[in-house]
Amino acid sequence: MTPLESLRRRAETLHLHGLLAHWPELADSTWVEPLLAWEEAERARRSLERRLGCAHIGRFKPLADFDWNWPTQCDRTAISELMGLDFLHSATNVILVGSSGLGKSTIAQNIAYQAVLHGHTVLFTTAGQLLNDLATLDSDSALRRRLRHYAAPSLLVVDEVGYLSYSNRHADLLFELINRRHETRSTLITTNRSFSDWAEVFPNAACVVALIDRLVHHAEIIALKGESYRHKEAREHAEQRSRKRKATAGSTP
Repeated sequence: MTPLESLRRRAETLHLHGLLAHWPELADSTWVEPLLAWEEAERARRSLERRLGCAHIGRFKPLADFDWNWPTQCDRTAISELMGLDFLHSATNVILVGSSGLGKSTIAQNIAYQAVLHGHTVLFTTAGQLLNDLATLDSDSALRRRLRHYAAPSLLVVDEVGYLSYSNRHADLLFELINRRHETRSTLITTNRSFSDWAEVFPNAACVVALIDRLVHHAEIIALKGESYRHKEAREHAEQRSRKRKATAGSTP
């Protein structure tokens, strides 16, 4: 492909029909290539901005600031590989399991952000938000539309599964969603409960075994263990305040 053919292909991709209509007399102009580059950069910026807005990832700590030495168990190599996003190409699920305060949500947010940066569609939500949203819909047509909304992203992150208990209807809705995404798109789950305890999260729900089966069929499961990092920070802040109070008291005449 010649340089002029490459430029024309870029103009066609951008749907610059006015430019294409006058291509024979304008193609050799020195401003055409910069114009195309500006248009591509601006569209890429707007696309990223739009996808970040739709992803609802929220504020988070980058993994560069993550204290990898704090969890007593955390497979850093496996998490680094997930940041490479290869799991999205094979529609592999990711399950982050561990008690509260170990950084599961932070890791999930970083993976989600990386996916958005690389052009993937992402939706980040908590289990409570997702299931309550679906359960409150009062018509089959509205429910189908909302299920399509959650089934569509390349990566769906469902945070905090296990912190609340849900009804049979909630369990059925989550199963329906996971079933729609099974082997077509990746779902990332963070949970503080082992799968053997999910019967307590969805008590009496007949679909729990089938739900877990769909999730783990093609999945990377990473366990984090240790004391809550939030508890560690709270303890350190309390110790700092105590030292400041003692220092202030000692300096008072």
